[in-house]
Parts: sequence; structure tokens; C-alpha cells
Amino acid sequence: MNSTHPVKAVTAAEWETARLQLLTKEQELTRARDAVAADRRRRPWLRIDQDYIFDGPDGTAHLPDLFGGRRQLLLYRAFFEPGVSGWPDHACVGCSLMADQVAHLAHLNARDTTLAFASRAPQPDIERVQARMGWSIPWYTITDSFDTDFGVADWYGTNAFIRAGDSVYRTYFVNDREHEPMGATLSSLDFTALGRQEDSEDSPTGYPQAPRFSWLDRHDEYGPTETSATGSADHAHCD
Repeated sequence: MNSTHPVKAVTAAEWETARLQLLTKEQELTRARDAVAADRRRRPWLRIDQDYIFDGPDGTAHLPDLFGGRRQLLLYRAFFEPGVSGWPDHACVGCSLMADQVAHLAHLNARDTTLAFASRAPQPDIERVQARMGWSIPWYTITDSFDTDFGVADWYGTNAFIRAGDSVYRTYFVNDREHEPMGATLSSLDFTALGRQEDSEDSPTGYPQAPRFSWLDRHDEYGPTETSATGSADHAHCD
């Protein structure tokens, strides 16, 4: 085997000692990531007053429609449109990677959360590429200033939204290297206002919480009552 790694043979005990030393750093990183997620759940919400309109598989859709009847929405701005490398046969390579790594959506849905994509490509092109690539993510066409208004006109990113009554709020935005965990179910939930909704989390009083992993099921075995989380978040910090 050709390798530039400075190979050093060690005993099993020495290997385990080295692993545990690194594990300590990994656990510190996990605790730091949990603390950031807890802070994220306490950030202010921005009410969205403009009526943003998209084209979707079923025709015209307004921003609240993209929630799919759920409480939270993660909306990823994918670059698939004229002027983007790969058009019209492909989305950009980075956005294609993002679509490929999205976990089965049933798990996010079980936490009352919808993940959707938005591009400026017309729906027939989106449907063609989805069929070719085997993607089943809800995918909409931007028709107005949404991408400019939400920081995704020139670069990819995910905006997180929540519904409270008849209002929609922007709760968070992530892009660049910080966006890399998106796609995996638990990491994606960490970017939402309500988080994983587990009692092991540090969340504001009144947020929905259940025992850790108690909500998980096989993706084809979630029941109708498991598609919505229970409880209500404290909306005192919305405006």
C-alpha cells in the first residue's frame, strides 16, 4: 500500500489509549454543538409579512403551503436554473450532493417538520431531474424576490421557518461550511426552532419534548398521529 502516513505499529492497548484521547475531544465538541443548538432555540423570530409565491407540482403555492400542513419548514435554496453549471441536465454539483445526502423525509415529518427545495428552474425541468436522480424532496420554483430577500440569490443556504397561528416566522439561516450537517435528520432538526424535541435538550419552557429517541420508528411504520409533534412553544419572543 502506498501511503504518506507515518506508519507506527502499536499494541492494542496503546491504540485504545490513543482512541480515548481523541474521544475526549470529540465529546467536548458534541457538548459545544449542543450548547449552540440550545442557543439557537432561544434566538428571536422574524415575522414574514410578504406573500411569497412559488410554482409547485400542484400549481401556485404560497410560503405557508410549503409547510405541507406541518409546523416547521426547512427550505433549501438549490441552484438548478439557467446560468448554473450543468443546466439543463443537472443541478449544480454541490446542490446535487445535498439532495443525495438527505435522509428519508418521514423522520423529519415525524417531528412536525418539512424539508423542501426551491430553485428558479421551471417545474417540468425540476420533475425531469428528480425522476432521473431518484429524488423525492418537495421542490418548488421561485417566482419573486424570495431568494434575494432571504440571502440565497447568489449562494446556497437553508432558511428555517415556523408557523404560529396564521403567521410565519423566520427562525434561522445557515449556509457555507456551517451548512454541512444539513440533510441528516438529527442535525437538520438542530437548526430548527424546536430542535429534536427531546427531554435531554436544553429548551425553553413549553417547547414540545419527549424521551430521547422515543419518537423514532422505521420510515415505513410511522402512524398518522406521529406526523405531528405535541405541545406548544413559547411565542413570547416571536416579534
